[in-house]
Amino acid sequence: MKNLFKQTNALYLLLTLALSACTSVTIDQVKHVPSELKEGESIVVIGRRSGNDYETEPELISCIGKTLLKGDNPMNVIPEQEFVNRLYPWFEARTAPVHVWDLQRLLSFDDIAQIIDEYNVHYIVWVDGVTEKTRGGGSISCGLSPAGVSCFGFGTWDEKAEYEASVWDYRTKKLVGKVSSIADGTSYMPAIVIPIPLLAQVQSQACSAMANQLQSFFSNSQNQAN
Repeated sequence: MKNLFKQTNALYLLLTLALSACTSVTIDQVKHVPSELKEGESIVVIGRRSGNDYETEPELISCIGKTLLKGDNPMNVIPEQEFVNRLYPWFEARTAPVHVWDLQRLLSFDDIAQIIDEYNVHYIVWVDGVTEKTRGGGSISCGLSPAGVSCFGFGTWDEKAEYEASVWDYRTKKLVGKVSSIADGTSYMPAIVIPIPLLAQVQSQACSAMANQLQSFFSNSQNQAN
């Protein structure tokens, strides 16, 4: 029995070294007009909501916001959930705008504009996109053995995280630019006695790439302001 587990651990080590999950990231940035984020001004990062069938994942929006709070030029980022709660019910799934242009319609209401002014929001970063499984293969079967429940097989699947952030200037009511990130990755799950997933972190990679691009988007204006 001990020899079996030693052999299994050795095989897992070899598989882990040979099949480490990998991710590739593509980023892009388009800036239509100069942006300026002065000291004391805030930004808010919100994701698209369109009912139960489509929603930009809240964990991605939270990841972007937390990343923007760090670094050489940290920004004052209003947490998405706090912002949504203050503006209830305008950003709930049934009433939320489905395009960045719809924000102008919402902000024409005095009550909404007053809350945004309280936060001293200059830019609204509107994120649209999802992480989805694009392809899968292989099979894993489990059954009883002298060692207990054992599994054998091999599974693999591809994931794609594709997001686009539109940077909207609340003061001028204009779209000032866009930032996009696309992360592709392949995950593996070898199973020799027990399945062990080797996951490609496509969503976290997309978050890091987009947050870095947004920091670059505002870095020049911050330096000028300082």
